[in-house]
Amino acid sequence: MILCLVFTPASLAETEWDEDGWLNTNLVQERLNNGDEFGCYGIPSLSWSADAGAVAGECREYIEQRTVASVWGDNPISTYTPSGLAMSQHQIISEQGFVIHGDMNGLDYTAWHNSTDQPTDLWDWFNLGRRGGSLEQIIGSVDEVKSAVEDGGLVNMYWIGRVNEATIRHDSDIEDYIAEDADAWLTTWGQTWSYWTKTRCYEFDHSISTQNGKYVIGFESLIKEQCTELFPERWNVPITWMIDLGDAVLTEVEAEGEIMQDISEQRHTSQGYYRIDDQYLHLSVTDGQRVNITVDNEYYDVMGISQFWNNHSAAITIAAHETTDLFKWSKRFVDQDDLVFTWLVEPRAVDSAEWLPYAALGVGAVAVVSMMVVLKREGLGPLAKQEAE
Repeated sequence: MILCLVFTPASLAETEWDEDGWLNTNLVQERLNNGDEFGCYGIPSLSWSADAGAVAGECREYIEQRTVASVWGDNPISTYTPSGLAMSQHQIISEQGFVIHGDMNGLDYTAWHNSTDQPTDLWDWFNLGRRGGSLEQIIGSVDEVKSAVEDGGLVNMYWIGRVNEATIRHDSDIEDYIAEDADAWLTTWGQTWSYWTKTRCYEFDHSISTQNGKYVIGFESLIKEQCTELFPERWNVPITWMIDLGDAVLTEVEAEGEIMQDISEQRHTSQGYYRIDDQYLHLSVTDGQRVNITVDNEYYDVMGISQFWNNHSAAITIAAHETTDLFKWSKRFVDQDDLVFTWLVEPRAVDSAEWLPYAALGVGAVAVVSMMVVLKREGLGPLAKQEAE
């Protein structure tokens, strides 16, 4: 009885946590429609250093049972990792599907710790850098964000909505700069990784034909088995291909019977096209989508893939750490659809209630003594024998 009372409450206290109920509401879909992503931060009862695989596995299940990770891919691929983990532990985390580990966790391999720290291998993404500072008021600096964007590369900012019951205010100047002025791709960790992997393995198909006196260039970014096997976690995000059309007059760009939109001013990931300097066509399409480009000249040349989507020279991500309450973290951005967040979620911790084992021990002791007293009245048990002697 004593063992049951002592160990059962303790084990329950170690495994219990409260889920974020907002992950099962329309609020999640609103964030997904905005281009946001859901990744992992941790599980309160588990330790990254003690068992990184267990944390990653349970956190992945926590997300997958409540929401998809992005409109571009269901599977979560981004996670926070603390400093001090060995490379072998990062490999174990990646085997759970988390291929992006952030940020500034101390590994020798790095990605985007500065504008020239471009990733060259998959394990570079195990130590994603932090650039641009914080979105937090006072701590954050709009000048720091501007400088990072002007330098180019991936600008990965930091954000936490609340500490205990205290609300953290965000810097409105930084918000205004990103929303109105920043010449950058507004994206997430998973989108940038998925875009990068496409530059490592791709194949395309193209042809030209004539129709009603015009030339129609057919183009498709192919889905290839060897690439899928190499990067099974990759989301099918739009990739920007650069096509040299020379001095040809562009009539229309159509995909699957519908005219594609001009996205020359777009900063959120989407499909479409735009033309610059009346020569280069920047075409953003997902793999497997056939596009027809109608021009008045038969000359064209597929130049390759741009570094970032829509040919931007910089990209901005905002990692929302320790997101235990999506509503409280995101409510101030409800009317702001320009900022895009990578929400690193975790359940809310339950108080460990260290007094429970002692209370259980006391209850057990009282139960035993009470039982002995009852037996004594019946003339049974050790207390009855002692009285008789």
